[in-house]
Amino acid sequence: MVPNEAHQYMGIIHLLLHFGWTWVGLFAVDDDSGEHFLQTLEPLLSQNAICSAFTERLPKQVCFDTVEDILAIMSNIYVPFTDTKATTFIIYGESLTFVWLRTIIFFRDPGNKENASFRKVWITTAQMDFTLLGLQREWDFHLFQGAIAFTIHSRDLLGFKQFLQLIKPSRNQGNSFLNDFWEQAFDCLFPRSEAPMEINETCTGEEMLEKLPGLVFEMDISGHSYSIYNAVYTLAHALDEIYSSTNIPKMMVAKKDVKLETIWPWELHSFLQRMSYNNSAGETVSFNYNREMGDGFDIMNLITFPNKSFFRVKVGRVALNALEESELTINDDLIVWHRGFKQELPISVCSASCNPGYQKQRREGEKFCCYNCTPCPEGKISNQKDTEDCFRCPEDHYPSKDKNRCIPKTRSFLSYKEPLGISLASVAVSFSLITALVLGIFITHKDTPIVRANNRDLTYMLLISLLLCFLSALLFLDQPGKVTCLLRQPTFGIIFSVAISCVLAKTITVVVAFMATKPGSSMRKWVGKRLANSIVLSCFLVQAGISTVWLGMFPPFPDVDRNSLAKEIIVQCNERSVTMFYCVLGYMGILAIASFMVAFQARKLPDIFNEAKFITFSMLAFCSVWLSFIPTYLSTKGKEMVAVEIFSILVSSACLLVFIFSPKCFIIVLRPQLNKKEQLIQKKY
Repeated sequence: MVPNEAHQYMGIIHLLLHFGWTWVGLFAVDDDSGEHFLQTLEPLLSQNAICSAFTERLPKQVCFDTVEDILAIMSNIYVPFTDTKATTFIIYGESLTFVWLRTIIFFRDPGNKENASFRKVWITTAQMDFTLLGLQREWDFHLFQGAIAFTIHSRDLLGFKQFLQLIKPSRNQGNSFLNDFWEQAFDCLFPRSEAPMEINETCTGEEMLEKLPGLVFEMDISGHSYSIYNAVYTLAHALDEIYSSTNIPKMMVAKKDVKLETIWPWELHSFLQRMSYNNSAGETVSFNYNREMGDGFDIMNLITFPNKSFFRVKVGRVALNALEESELTINDDLIVWHRGFKQELPISVCSASCNPGYQKQRREGEKFCCYNCTPCPEGKISNQKDTEDCFRCPEDHYPSKDKNRCIPKTRSFLSYKEPLGISLASVAVSFSLITALVLGIFITHKDTPIVRANNRDLTYMLLISLLLCFLSALLFLDQPGKVTCLLRQPTFGIIFSVAISCVLAKTITVVVAFMATKPGSSMRKWVGKRLANSIVLSCFLVQAGISTVWLGMFPPFPDVDRNSLAKEIIVQCNERSVTMFYCVLGYMGILAIASFMVAFQARKLPDIFNEAKFITFSMLAFCSVWLSFIPTYLSTKGKEMVAVEIFSILVSSACLLVFIFSPKCFIIVLRPQLNKKEQLIQKKY
């Protein structure tokens, strides 16, 4: 006839979760029902990440051999009240359980001081009533201000209070139970003829129940009384259904004076199961498919007054949904907390919540509700409170500074629109124009001795390759595409190999030319364009072969790198084969070193005719640039890596242009008188 107790347990869990109370104390009466309560509730607490700070069993009866025993158990039970972290207590028991609990608190703190230990939230179950006996009525009751009580659902019945007002011992003679209650409630005694005695106050039997404080007697109907009321009327309706039913057994019909004793209890079951009617409160009374009655639990808030009275305010309810699951509805604004909380939501946790950006770290030897908050490891975040473990952001996001959210990464590539890209592009175009100007000067003065000297065609080829070297740097700018990735490295390697092979051919031509001037020298047959063209062509073919193998077997393609940089997604060309990339660079390095060594050997030839000294300087600078390029290139990421390669291309090309051609341009443009055959064949000793 009452709601299933399992719904009350789930209602308690929902209430604790609603207010965020994860560190609660448990008090239960020391009997079988209290043990069942603890064994049922504690697993539910653990399953919902709630811990019991302590578990205390309250004696069912105050009966001990000595005063020392009473004081000892009072001291043991009082210890949990000093736990300042556990501000929420759940109490399971009966009316005497509350009497016993109040006695413990009083004897430990007779002055009822307003201290932090009594600033608690009391949660009581439907089996328990707030009541005090005898001298306890004068004790302070304000420490239970704001208590939350689960009660069996009830409604006011018409005429119930009037019915209570009519109950008088004088009108119910011989009712010993009513006389005993009257004496306890009004603290008086009825005169007894068999044992006359002097008493301070005599019961008249006409005292008014509504004058009693709520701790002694409540005029409002309780949930238990409401259930009893419904039970009586349900049974009456069932009996009426039996006697009015056409399915009454023939043996019962034959008897005109059917007595109630002839009906066995199980004969009521089928009638009770389908019973449904409206009671005087306007509620429908019926059994569900589990043969249970009851419309959930009401949640009441206790408000106390200075005159030791209290008032219950309904602040919520635990009802069943369509799936027969417990649902909690509560109005926080109606709740009045203990005045020590200053109407702020009480906090009952072992450890404060870990903010986003932190994770829980269990304390050794303590319950899981007790933990430390530690910052998330590098590269991980937590975006919710009380996170057990931090997690990594998706590949296209990175953790914020506070490690509490993921920020989208920006796509990174060396663009024409940014200052670095604009600067490098400007330098590349400028040197391209300068190279074109130098080529124009040489073509304009193609018949002058200084241009014709040392293979004019090689000079043109070198200038054109340098022009293309400067322009090839532009392939590395802006977002890479499929065609761009295919052309970048092979174009750079082939053009530079042609340029260096031209320098090597010019150097070898100088050496061979001077060796051929010696009397009887066999080197005269090597003097001419054939040797130079053969050197350039063979060097070109080797590099072209390496590049062809690279493009054929491991073609580069556009790719993104999400892991190298924390805040950026690198848009780059995937070279696919690092080995082929270093083969291109390595072959180019071999040519440069060979050119440097040959030029170095020829540096002491006559200055005016000889350009080997300038080639030596240019190749020394060229090799220095590319030797420093490799460690710098490997130590950078993203657009900086591309910028390093562009810078190396521009600087090394500029070294060749400046060191080889600036002296010649100086003579052609500013000192034309030196651009004569007599000056070129002049020798120094």
